[in-house]
Amino acid sequence: MLFSPLDPATARILVTNDDGINAPGLVSLFEIARALSKDVWVVAPETNQSGAAHSLSLSKPLRAREVSERKWAVDGTPTDCVLFGVRHLMGENPPTLVLSGVNRGTNLADDVTYSGTIAAAMEGCLLGIRSIAMSQSYTHPEPVKWETGEKHGPEVVRRVLAIEWSREALINVNFPDVGPGDVEGMEITRQGQRGFGGHIVERLDPRGTPYYWINYTPTEKDLVPGTDIEAIRRGAISINPLHLDLTHETMRRRLRDAFTRK
Repeated sequence: MLFSPLDPATARILVTNDDGINAPGLVSLFEIARALSKDVWVVAPETNQSGAAHSLSLSKPLRAREVSERKWAVDGTPTDCVLFGVRHLMGENPPTLVLSGVNRGTNLADDVTYSGTIAAAMEGCLLGIRSIAMSQSYTHPEPVKWETGEKHGPEVVRRVLAIEWSREALINVNFPDVGPGDVEGMEITRQGQRGFGGHIVERLDPRGTPYYWINYTPTEKDLVPGTDIEAIRRGAISINPLHLDLTHETMRRRLRDAFTRK
């Protein structure tokens, strides 16, 4: 099954993120959405949910706050926000496009398994909605170049919506850490590989009891041409289609052969 091409001007857009309702990247994404359509809703987490992945709140009730017209904050995960927006707020007239981001920092390679930004787009895909995640590369302590995504984001979405795409796919877009005029084009990429590279920080609370923080600092392997990592490091916009089916076909065939031998 395929999604047919969609005219962005007719799109009903649900905007969300994982950095929270007050994140500057959400402002940028709203601007991108408004450049495409006048029908835009925002449902985002009340607080930062980075690293929440595709988690769902099942053991506690959700509370939602109407910030302004068509803008809501939910005290849950990005997945909760998409469900709340699609199944409750917009239930009778659901969105035709979910935009998630713009995340502060890239979501490349292995990051997609941790990312709440990607998870929100995954949830939209599972609900049968075209879904795109967007992230902005930056270098600490330099300011984040939000204007790069704001400039190029609408055109990326227009070109993606102009084709048919699988209902089992979502689109992962990363903007490079360069100004809008210095972008080295748009590239269709594949998922790269990087390691965890972090460590566990141990500290003591005022009572002398130890507590621990995960310091997530991903490493990068060789910059392989065609990967999302290489495109971003070269200053290009990475457009990477992701698939909901996580089955590894080569391993599946090997297992099938091994388990069918007599």
